[in-house]
Amino acid sequence: MKKTPLFGQTLNELRQTVAALGEKPFVGNQLADWLYKKDILTFEAMNNLPKAFREKLEENFTLGRSAPIAVQESVDGTKKYLFSTPSQHWIEAAYIPDKERATLCVSSQAGCKMGCMFCMTGKQGFQANLTTGEILNQIKSLPEQHTLTNIVYMGMGEPFDNTANVLKSLEILTAAYGFEMSPKRITVSSIGILPGLLEFLHKSECHLAISMHTPFEEERKQLMPIEKVYPIREIINIIRMADIGRQRRVSFEYILFDGFNDTPKHVKEIVRLLSGIRCRINLIRFHSIPGTSLKGTPETQMIWFRDALNKKGITATIRASRGEDIYAACGLLSTKALHKNKENRIETPEE
Repeated sequence: MKKTPLFGQTLNELRQTVAALGEKPFVGNQLADWLYKKDILTFEAMNNLPKAFREKLEENFTLGRSAPIAVQESVDGTKKYLFSTPSQHWIEAAYIPDKERATLCVSSQAGCKMGCMFCMTGKQGFQANLTTGEILNQIKSLPEQHTLTNIVYMGMGEPFDNTANVLKSLEILTAAYGFEMSPKRITVSSIGILPGLLEFLHKSECHLAISMHTPFEEERKQLMPIEKVYPIREIINIIRMADIGRQRRVSFEYILFDGFNDTPKHVKEIVRLLSGIRCRINLIRFHSIPGTSLKGTPETQMIWFRDALNKKGITATIRASRGEDIYAACGLLSTKALHKNKENRIETPEE
């Protein structure tokens, strides 16, 4: 019989789990404490729980934790970790240290079905949604977990194509029973799937980043097929109408492509489109990938584009590119080779 993992269950779910085993609800609180606040890898280590109950847990559940199976380190200190899920899918997470700040870029899916032409994950295709536990395992099983200051959902996959598990993971990350992280330390990046976006805005206080990449509909359709379903103008209108408190930051991601989206007309349209919204724009260097004719904008033009937006009252910054030499930079995460080469699958026993 396949055992159910406990890691990734919310407090309410843990209380229901222990109630089904004949225990009082407070035992669910004790389980949450062991799962999310302590570094234990066995049920036996939960030494404030009765031995008979621990044996029941061992019989019916797994802890749901697994260590990364490989790591690559960049010359700039960025590390890319490879994880294998119980269903034998591969995902990557990027750890980015920067002075007093340490950010982990986590994945929400194995692969992605959105098909953005500038993204290696999109070219990989879609394999699976990650469970709540598989999302959080990238954080809890990270060797540097205790140094983390920020989490960004900018790894493999589209978070709002896996909304339920992403929102559960955000609850556990920010709840008093869980990791107790401030929502101001967490950013969720999306191309703008509206049902998921609306639910996120209603249920979470974490920061939001929207992939724009061009303010013009026809150009965005070329880059991102999702524009046909969820146009950038509708996305921006939803954000404009939402009750965005001053504690929540909204940003727009903008990869600059030479001669495509880096002109004065783009500056003018961005300013018009974002009028009245308190936000910032993150300008991102394009990292070349196979199968596309797109080229990155030269550095001098990037600086001009940034300065032009700032002069118009739109806060814009150029994001530092990290981990490009190990394919950990923006848009480069991919486990396509592993998925295509089935015989090279690595069996990873759960801890």
